Amino acid sequence: MALSTEEASRFAGLLQENEDALIGAWTDRVAETLRGRLSRVELQRQTADLYKAFQQALAGGAAGINRDEAAELRAQLSELSDGRARQGFSANETAVSIFAVKDAVLKVIGDDTAALLSFIKLSSFVDEAALFTFENYTRTREGLIADQAEQLLELSTPVVKLWEGVVAVPLVGTLDSARAQVVMERLLQTLVDTGSPYAIIDITGVPAVDTQVAQHILKTVVAARLMGADCIISGIRPQIAQTIVALGIEFGDIATKATLADALRYVLNKNGARKPRER
Repeated sequence: MALSTEEASRFAGLLQENEDALIGAWTDRVAETLRGRLSRVELQRQTADLYKAFQQALAGGAAGINRDEAAELRAQLSELSDGRARQGFSANETAVSIFAVKDAVLKVIGDDTAALLSFIKLSSFVDEAALFTFENYTRTREGLIADQAEQLLELSTPVVKLWEGVVAVPLVGTLDSARAQVVMERLLQTLVDTGSPYAIIDITGVPAVDTQVAQHILKTVVAARLMGADCIISGIRPQIAQTIVALGIEFGDIATKATLADALRYVLNKNGARKPRER
Protein backbone atom coordinates (compact mmCIF):
# COMPACT_ATOMS: atom_id res chain seq x y z
CA MET A 1 0.00 0.00 0.00
CA ALA A 2 2.10 2.86 -1.37
CA LEU A 3 1.68 6.55 -0.77
CA SER A 4 0.34 8.58 -3.66
CA THR A 5 2.31 11.60 -4.77
CA GLU A 6 -0.33 13.85 -3.22
CA GLU A 7 -0.25 11.99 0.11
CA ALA A 8 3.54 12.02 0.17
CA SER A 9 3.58 15.77 -0.42
CA ARG A 10 0.96 16.31 2.29
CA PHE A 11 3.05 14.43 4.84
CA ALA A 12 6.15 16.29 3.71
CA GLY A 13 4.34 19.52 4.53
CA LEU A 14 3.23 18.10 7.86
CA LEU A 15 6.83 17.24 8.74
CA GLN A 16 8.03 20.67 7.72
CA GLU A 17 5.35 22.50 9.72
CA ASN A 18 5.99 20.51 12.90
CA GLU A 19 9.73 20.04 12.64
CA ASP A 20 10.72 20.89 16.22
CA ALA A 21 7.88 18.93 17.83
CA LEU A 22 8.44 15.87 15.66
CA ILE A 23 12.21 15.78 16.15
CA GLY A 24 11.75 16.17 19.90
CA ALA A 25 9.14 13.42 20.16
CA TRP A 26 11.15 11.13 17.89
CA THR A 27 14.32 11.70 19.90
CA ASP A 28 12.52 11.05 23.20
CA ARG A 29 11.13 7.73 21.93
CA VAL A 30 14.52 6.51 20.69
CA ALA A 31 16.24 7.67 23.88
CA GLU A 32 13.94 5.40 25.91
CA THR A 33 15.20 2.39 23.95
CA LEU A 34 18.91 3.25 23.97
CA ARG A 35 18.92 4.02 27.71
CA GLY A 36 21.67 6.62 27.64
CA ARG A 37 24.06 4.72 25.35
CA LEU A 38 24.18 7.78 23.08
CA SER A 39 24.35 11.37 24.27
CA ARG A 40 21.25 13.49 23.81
CA VAL A 41 23.13 15.81 21.45
CA GLU A 42 24.37 12.97 19.23
CA LEU A 43 20.97 11.28 19.19
CA GLN A 44 19.18 14.51 18.31
CA ARG A 45 21.66 15.15 15.48
CA GLN A 46 21.01 11.68 14.03
CA THR A 47 17.25 12.12 14.35
CA ALA A 48 17.35 15.54 12.69
CA ASP A 49 19.34 14.15 9.75
CA LEU A 50 16.88 11.29 9.31
CA TYR A 51 13.95 13.69 9.68
CA LYS A 52 15.26 15.88 6.86
CA ALA A 53 15.91 12.82 4.66
CA PHE A 54 12.34 11.56 5.23
CA GLN A 55 10.93 15.01 4.54
CA GLN A 56 12.99 15.34 1.35
CA ALA A 57 11.95 11.90 0.08
CA LEU A 58 8.26 12.59 0.71
CA ALA A 59 8.46 16.06 -0.79
CA GLY A 60 9.89 14.48 -3.93
CA GLY A 61 6.89 12.16 -4.10
CA ALA A 62 8.73 8.97 -3.15
CA ALA A 63 6.21 6.11 -3.03
CA GLY A 64 8.77 3.59 -1.76
CA ILE A 65 12.21 3.38 -0.19
CA ASN A 66 13.82 2.17 -3.44
CA ARG A 67 12.67 5.12 -5.52
CA ASP A 68 15.20 7.65 -6.81
CA GLU A 69 13.61 10.35 -4.67
CA ALA A 70 14.60 8.36 -1.54
CA ALA A 71 18.32 8.10 -2.41
CA GLU A 72 19.39 10.50 0.35
CA LEU A 73 17.16 8.70 2.84
CA ARG A 74 18.76 5.36 1.93
CA ALA A 75 22.19 6.91 2.44
CA GLN A 76 21.21 8.19 5.89
CA LEU A 77 19.72 4.82 6.85
CA SER A 78 22.88 3.02 5.69
CA GLU A 79 25.08 5.36 7.71
CA LEU A 80 22.91 4.86 10.80
CA SER A 81 22.82 1.05 10.54
CA ASP A 82 26.57 0.78 9.86
CA GLY A 83 27.37 2.96 12.84
CA ARG A 84 25.02 1.14 15.17
CA ALA A 85 26.35 -2.25 14.08
CA ARG A 86 29.97 -1.20 14.71
CA GLN A 87 29.09 0.36 18.07
CA GLY A 88 27.50 -2.87 19.30
CA PHE A 89 23.84 -1.82 19.31
CA SER A 90 21.29 -4.59 18.81
CA ALA A 91 19.15 -4.99 15.69
CA ASN A 92 16.08 -4.14 17.78
CA GLU A 93 17.59 -0.90 19.07
CA THR A 94 18.54 0.07 15.52
CA ALA A 95 15.12 -0.72 14.02
CA VAL A 96 13.27 1.16 16.77
CA SER A 97 15.20 4.29 15.81
CA ILE A 98 13.23 4.19 12.53
CA PHE A 99 9.88 2.87 13.76
CA ALA A 100 9.77 5.63 16.39
CA VAL A 101 8.93 8.20 13.73
CA LYS A 102 5.42 6.70 13.63
CA ASP A 103 4.78 7.57 17.28
CA ALA A 104 6.04 11.08 16.70
CA VAL A 105 3.78 11.62 13.67
CA LEU A 106 0.74 10.20 15.47
CA LYS A 107 1.16 12.75 18.25
CA VAL A 108 1.03 15.54 15.70
CA ILE A 109 -1.89 14.12 13.69
CA GLY A 110 -4.15 13.79 16.70
CA ASP A 111 -7.76 12.95 15.73
CA ASP A 112 -7.62 14.11 12.10
CA THR A 113 -9.49 11.27 10.34
CA ALA A 114 -8.22 12.01 6.83
CA ALA A 115 -4.63 12.22 8.06
CA LEU A 116 -5.03 8.96 9.99
CA LEU A 117 -6.15 7.14 6.83
CA SER A 118 -3.10 8.42 4.96
CA PHE A 119 -0.93 7.55 7.94
CA ILE A 120 -1.57 3.85 7.26
CA LYS A 121 0.23 4.25 3.95
CA LEU A 122 2.96 6.33 5.55
CA SER A 123 3.38 3.52 8.06
CA SER A 124 4.09 1.13 5.20
CA PHE A 125 6.76 3.51 3.89
CA VAL A 126 8.38 3.68 7.33
CA ASP A 127 8.28 -0.14 7.55
CA GLU A 128 10.18 -0.34 4.26
CA ALA A 129 12.76 2.06 5.64
CA ALA A 130 13.11 0.00 8.82
CA LEU A 131 13.50 -3.22 6.81
CA PHE A 132 16.15 -1.58 4.64
CA THR A 133 17.96 -0.49 7.82
CA PHE A 134 17.74 -3.98 9.34
CA GLU A 135 19.11 -5.66 6.21
CA ASN A 136 22.01 -3.22 6.02
CA TYR A 137 22.68 -3.68 9.75
CA THR A 138 22.74 -7.47 9.28
CA ARG A 139 25.22 -7.26 6.38
CA THR A 140 27.52 -5.04 8.42
CA ARG A 141 27.33 -7.32 11.47
CA GLU A 142 28.03 -10.41 9.36
CA GLY A 143 31.05 -8.67 7.84
CA LEU A 144 32.34 -7.71 11.29
CA ILE A 145 31.86 -11.26 12.59
CA ALA A 146 33.67 -12.72 9.57
CA ASP A 147 36.59 -10.31 10.06
CA GLN A 148 36.78 -11.12 13.77
CA ALA A 149 36.66 -14.86 13.07
CA GLU A 150 39.55 -14.49 10.62
CA GLN A 151 41.55 -12.49 13.14
CA LEU A 152 40.90 -15.10 15.83
CA LEU A 153 42.07 -17.84 13.48
CA GLU A 154 45.31 -15.99 12.88
CA LEU A 155 45.84 -15.32 16.58
CA SER A 156 45.09 -18.94 17.49
CA THR A 157 47.61 -20.36 15.03
CA PRO A 158 50.95 -18.65 15.72
CA VAL A 159 54.14 -19.96 14.15
CA VAL A 160 57.15 -19.28 16.40
CA LYS A 161 60.86 -19.67 15.85
CA LEU A 162 62.33 -21.86 18.61
CA TRP A 163 65.88 -22.16 17.34
CA GLU A 164 67.92 -21.39 14.29
CA GLY A 165 66.32 -23.57 11.63
CA VAL A 166 63.48 -24.75 13.90
CA VAL A 167 59.93 -23.37 13.94
CA ALA A 168 56.92 -24.57 15.90
CA VAL A 169 53.15 -24.40 15.61
CA PRO A 170 51.51 -24.70 19.06
CA LEU A 171 47.91 -25.73 18.43
CA VAL A 172 45.26 -24.96 21.03
CA GLY A 173 41.60 -25.96 20.78
CA THR A 174 39.69 -27.81 18.09
CA LEU A 175 41.32 -28.20 14.68
CA ASP A 176 38.65 -27.96 11.99
CA SER A 177 39.04 -27.66 8.22
CA ALA A 178 39.13 -23.85 8.14
CA ARG A 179 41.69 -23.59 10.91
CA ALA A 180 43.76 -26.43 9.45
CA GLN A 181 44.02 -24.47 6.20
CA VAL A 182 45.24 -21.40 8.08
CA VAL A 183 47.78 -23.51 9.99
CA MET A 184 49.13 -24.95 6.76
CA GLU A 185 49.36 -21.60 5.00
CA ARG A 186 51.10 -19.85 7.92
CA LEU A 187 53.53 -22.70 8.48
CA LEU A 188 54.49 -22.92 4.81
CA GLN A 189 54.95 -19.15 4.58
CA THR A 190 57.16 -19.16 7.71
CA LEU A 191 59.25 -21.99 6.27
CA VAL A 192 59.79 -19.90 3.15
CA ASP A 193 60.58 -16.74 5.10
CA THR A 194 63.01 -18.38 7.54
CA GLY A 195 64.40 -21.20 5.41
CA SER A 196 63.93 -23.54 8.39
CA PRO A 197 64.47 -27.26 7.68
CA TYR A 198 62.51 -28.39 10.75
CA ALA A 199 58.96 -27.76 11.96
CA ILE A 200 57.39 -28.95 15.20
CA ILE A 201 53.61 -29.29 15.34
CA ASP A 202 52.65 -29.26 19.00
CA ILE A 203 49.18 -30.64 19.82
CA THR A 204 49.44 -30.36 23.61
CA GLY A 205 46.52 -27.93 23.62
CA VAL A 206 44.30 -30.01 21.33
CA PRO A 207 41.65 -31.62 23.59
CA ALA A 208 41.04 -34.67 21.40
CA VAL A 209 42.45 -36.23 18.27
CA ASP A 210 40.08 -38.07 15.94
CA THR A 211 40.47 -39.25 12.37
CA GLN A 212 39.61 -35.84 10.93
CA VAL A 213 42.11 -33.99 13.14
CA ALA A 214 44.78 -36.56 12.29
CA GLN A 215 44.11 -36.08 8.57
CA HIS A 216 44.51 -32.31 8.94
CA ILE A 217 47.85 -32.80 10.72
CA LEU A 218 49.10 -35.31 8.14
CA LYS A 219 48.21 -32.97 5.27
CA THR A 220 50.17 -30.18 6.97
CA VAL A 221 53.16 -32.49 7.42
CA VAL A 222 53.05 -33.57 3.75
CA ALA A 223 52.82 -29.95 2.60
CA ALA A 224 55.80 -28.99 4.79
CA ARG A 225 57.81 -31.91 3.40
CA LEU A 226 57.14 -30.71 -0.11
CA MET A 227 58.77 -27.47 1.01
CA GLY A 228 61.82 -29.45 2.14
CA ALA A 229 61.13 -29.39 5.89
CA ASP A 230 60.93 -32.34 8.28
CA CYS A 231 58.04 -32.31 10.76
CA ILE A 232 57.88 -33.61 14.30
CA ILE A 233 54.61 -33.95 16.18
CA SER A 234 54.79 -33.24 19.91
CA GLY A 235 52.25 -33.28 22.70
CA ILE A 236 51.27 -36.94 22.37
CA ARG A 237 49.73 -37.49 25.81
CA PRO A 238 48.79 -40.97 27.06
CA GLN A 239 45.09 -40.40 26.33
CA ILE A 240 45.89 -39.11 22.83
CA ALA A 241 48.18 -42.09 22.19
CA GLN A 242 45.44 -44.54 23.22
CA THR A 243 42.90 -42.81 20.98
CA ILE A 244 45.28 -42.87 18.00
CA VAL A 245 45.88 -46.60 18.49
CA ALA A 246 42.17 -47.34 18.93
CA LEU A 247 41.30 -45.45 15.75
CA GLY A 248 44.07 -47.17 13.81
CA ILE A 249 45.65 -43.87 12.79
CA GLU A 250 49.08 -44.28 11.24
CA PHE A 251 51.62 -41.47 11.34
CA GLY A 252 54.09 -43.54 9.35
CA ASP A 253 57.68 -42.33 9.58
CA ILE A 254 56.71 -39.02 11.19
CA ALA A 255 58.58 -38.53 14.48
CA THR A 256 56.31 -38.07 17.51
CA LYS A 257 57.28 -36.89 20.98
CA ALA A 258 55.49 -36.51 24.29
CA THR A 259 56.44 -32.86 24.86
CA LEU A 260 57.61 -29.84 22.94
CA ALA A 261 60.91 -29.94 24.85
CA ASP A 262 61.47 -33.55 23.74
CA ALA A 263 60.76 -32.59 20.15
CA LEU A 264 63.20 -29.68 20.25
CA ARG A 265 65.85 -31.89 21.86
CA TYR A 266 65.28 -34.47 19.12
CA VAL A 267 65.72 -31.90 16.37
CA LEU A 268 68.87 -30.41 17.91
CA ASN A 269 70.44 -33.84 18.31
CA LYS A 270 69.51 -34.80 14.79
CA ASN A 271 70.93 -31.55 13.45
CA GLY A 272 74.07 -31.80 15.56
CA ALA A 273 73.36 -28.43 17.12
CA ARG A 274 74.81 -27.42 20.42
CA LYS A 275 73.45 -25.22 23.12
CA PRO A 276 74.97 -21.74 23.20
CA ARG A 277 77.55 -21.24 25.91
CA GLU A 278 76.35 -19.51 29.04
CA ARG A 279 78.06 -16.23 29.79
